[in-house]
Amino acid sequence: MAAVTVQGVTKQFGTQIVLSDVSLELNAGETVGLIGANGSGKTTLFRLIAREFEPDLGTITWAKSVQIGHLRQEHEFLPSRTLHEEVGSAFAELLGMESKLHDLSDRIAANHDDPSLPDLLSAYDKLNDRFIHAGGHTFEARLDQILSGLGFSKADHTKSMSTLSGGQRCRASLAKVLLEDKPLLLLDEPTNHLDIDAVRWLEKFLDGHRGGAVVISHDRYLLDRLCDRIIEVAHRKVTSYPGNYTNYAATKAIRLLTEQREFQKDKAFIAKERAYIAKHLAGQRTRQAQGRRTRLERRLEAGEFVTKRTAGQRSTKLSFANTASTESTVLRCDELAMSFDEHILFSDLTFQVSGGERFAITGPNGTGKTTLLRILMGELPSTAGSVELTPKLRVGYYAQQVEHLDPQRTVVDEIRAVRSEFSEQDARSYLGRFLFSGNDVFKTLGTLSGGEVSRVRLASLILTAPDVLVLDEPTNHLDIPSREVLEEALSEFGGTIIVVSHDRYFLDRIAQRILVISPTSHAIYAGNYSYYVEQLERQRSASKVKPASRKTRKSKKSSPAPAKSRPSPYDALSIEELEKLVMEREVELAALQERFGDSQLCKDADALAELHEELEAVTAELALVDAAWQERAETQ
Repeated sequence: MAAVTVQGVTKQFGTQIVLSDVSLELNAGETVGLIGANGSGKTTLFRLIAREFEPDLGTITWAKSVQIGHLRQEHEFLPSRTLHEEVGSAFAELLGMESKLHDLSDRIAANHDDPSLPDLLSAYDKLNDRFIHAGGHTFEARLDQILSGLGFSKADHTKSMSTLSGGQRCRASLAKVLLEDKPLLLLDEPTNHLDIDAVRWLEKFLDGHRGGAVVISHDRYLLDRLCDRIIEVAHRKVTSYPGNYTNYAATKAIRLLTEQREFQKDKAFIAKERAYIAKHLAGQRTRQAQGRRTRLERRLEAGEFVTKRTAGQRSTKLSFANTASTESTVLRCDELAMSFDEHILFSDLTFQVSGGERFAITGPNGTGKTTLLRILMGELPSTAGSVELTPKLRVGYYAQQVEHLDPQRTVVDEIRAVRSEFSEQDARSYLGRFLFSGNDVFKTLGTLSGGEVSRVRLASLILTAPDVLVLDEPTNHLDIPSREVLEEALSEFGGTIIVVSHDRYFLDRIAQRILVISPTSHAIYAGNYSYYVEQLERQRSASKVKPASRKTRKSKKSSPAPAKSRPSPYDALSIEELEKLVMEREVELAALQERFGDSQLCKDADALAELHEELEAVTAELALVDAAWQERAETQ
């Protein structure tokens, strides 16, 4: 059943036509990925569906029962509210019902001998039933669950919205939309400002959402895991593809190849016909030539031929210089540690990177990934340990912070500043591989979008022909076509890559080994991101504890803390055993936190309370084991 039907819609702003004759259906219970290059009209389509814009032509029809929750790119909030108050305003109806229940309760208490008492009791019972059915006794637990899943701590709840960062406000807006629990969700870049753990939580939450969702996202891994259908917005039109993102990519590649072959065939046929017409129009076969010209023109007007090269067929293939390192070990880190005052980012970090290897670093925000890269590059001293980077190798470093770019310089001049021997045509041809075409190459750097600046920086970095590429979140600000261009280039790069990224699809295509840094530990996995997830799931299965054991932990939690003089149950364990136990409890803790993403759980107050208790027990045990490990490590 169609929740929203868009029929022949055109929308323009001034003289710019953004969408032209667009038709599509969004079905109830379906998860759709909406993709397209930046500026292609995805957000405009969302705002039309959300009734924020009126179409200039065409119609949009909504099913009577449809209610829409819309996450916008622009976020509105009351600065005076706390985070809890702002996000909790999603429950305005429940809060109103709760207030009326309190009022009825007071009136019942004040009129217990009044003849109107039966009517008051009846009104209270009816309203209370509605309140319970709408989740009145679980909405606080749901609020806590969603804020926690999106990376907020308990201490953040009382912070004023005016003091939160832009990224925190984005996450607060997402939390509010999820709590409204509308049947149709329109989510515009919901994974912006989410770290890798929060994105996984969001996936699980959306997977359990009872209604439909349309998601604008550059996160192809999310689009793969969630979507029943992909809708591409390009050149003012929309095209629907069944299945997830990977199926879309394969189907589109076949379609483009077919259209390219049709273009070549039709081009040859038209040229042959026109040559015949030109040769015989004034000769003995004039009548035949005129007839063939008439038929050709009729067929051209009817659109029977593919007369334009399919958009997207331009070359996006990049090539690096031959920079393969012959060094067996490019980088070595021994017992590396970094802390700021009392805050420890990481410790005892030991690994090495071999020549030609693709080594990735990932993990939640705030675990020191960028700091680690800065230590590797010599920009920051470590608290402890050592770093050895083979000195004779040329290193290309792509940092998150943009530096040394002249805002008045054009894109083409920026490339020629790196390679002075390039002619303007050489630079333009090279930039075409990075999706810059036409007059785009003459834009000044100060007028570019974030994604365009990123592409210019990557293009310049590649021209330096480094032996080692050190990349800090290189896919940030890039749309999907730009990410795929970068991935194709890196797959052909002959040197060594060390990259920090939260883009799971990118990690799957590039990484050979992954260092995962968590707030309390780190681990290296010999594979890509999917391999890491597979190993994580195996660890969780192996570390599952029987219910009886969980009850034992709960009873320990409720009993008085042991005196310091009493022996610890961890005293007999070696430091290796303690470290293994820390990792097992972290895996168990992550599994419990993921269970909060189950949208059905929030409707069961008892199950939610039990999960909270279980989470607290495992957290307490992890703290004890970690303390024992820290104490043992200091004495070694």
